[in-house]
Amino acid sequence: MPELPEVETIVRDLRPHLVGRTLTRADLIRASVLRFADPATFQARTEGHRVGSVRRRGKFIHLGLSGGEHLVIHLGMTGTLTLQRRDEPRAVHTHLVLEMDDRRQLRYRDPRRFGRILLGRPGQLERSGALPRLGPEPLSPNFAQSGFAEALRGSGRQVKAVLLDQAMVAGCGNIYADEACFLARVRPDRRAHTLSRAEAGRLLLALPVVMREAVRLRGTSFSDFRDGFGAKGEAYEALFVYGRGGLPCVRCGGSLQQTRLGGRTTVYCNRCQS
Repeated sequence: MPELPEVETIVRDLRPHLVGRTLTRADLIRASVLRFADPATFQARTEGHRVGSVRRRGKFIHLGLSGGEHLVIHLGMTGTLTLQRRDEPRAVHTHLVLEMDDRRQLRYRDPRRFGRILLGRPGQLERSGALPRLGPEPLSPNFAQSGFAEALRGSGRQVKAVLLDQAMVAGCGNIYADEACFLARVRPDRRAHTLSRAEAGRLLLALPVVMREAVRLRGTSFSDFRDGFGAKGEAYEALFVYGRGGLPCVRCGGSLQQTRLGGRTTVYCNRCQS
């Protein structure tokens, strides 16, 4: 699933090409991906409107439109959002095509259809529950003062479960939860309330570090993630633990342990993390 670094990469790719452009046509090929607003309303309130902003909140992509509404896209497990020429072949599982006044198209593709599209005013989307309550942003300059470390130590859940809770910290998923725990030398299966202040502080510092590095490398591509132009990210080769179960630890050389926590594959070093 695309996490914060992957979504941030897409947003940074698309922003200079979308802001100021007018959406001339909205082709909603599979209406079931639209979870808020009906298809007729969606078409009427996108076509002819200018894109004023492109930003990210957690794992959600927000396109601010001139009518005051936000077109919000969540990529789910296998979604991609790419900018393509009008004459390029349309891939299978493309569910939405937005054509712009420069004749380029923004295409949303999602083979497993776990993603979703919303259209509405931000307050309306939040009040309806279409947009979930999200915690602090790890890339925010105020993250260190967000209260995340204190909230972490106040939870009885496993550390990884807290990191994956979007109401606790926005944008963190399976990959970067494992990576942050490794960098902080904390086992992901620890009960969060057992962490010392120093351990919680290390996690607070580790989250932005691993995510900024992944953004620099344009995200992690295993099979599905592509950036805003359809290219793979390069962060996979820089991962410390995720996807490396049974391989040597980059710190101590011991074998990395792989298990499942809350149904998620989890990798850690039994020697380096406590």
